[in-house]
Amino acid sequence: MSELPPCPICQSPYAYELESLLVCPECGHEWSLSEEQAGSDGFVVKDSNGNTLQDGDTVVTIKNLPVKGTSQTIKAGTKVKNIRLVDSDHNIDCKIEGFGAMALKSEFVKKA
Repeated sequence: MSELPPCPICQSPYAYELESLLVCPECGHEWSLSEEQAGSDGFVVKDSNGNTLQDGDTVVTIKNLPVKGTSQTIKAGTKVKNIRLVDSDHNIDCKIEGFGAMALKSEFVKKA
């Protein structure tokens, strides 16, 4: 019998196969083995609603964001196009019209 990976949500070692999916009996999470292998690089960025973000996506700010060094703020509802994901505390690099290059936290945006 092959060794199955633990559940990505609760880390339960009791996952089992059901047709083409893997199922966790403890939390009920279902995922495919191909997702498990493809997602093994570990760098995943999610927005405030839990949607996975990718390079080139368009996002919308969900609250007014102060800009350091100026008295201006980025208003809630500002659309930000063509984002680039980076592995740091501010995980989105982008250009905002009227402000220039910015680094945003993914918890303050939602996918458009």
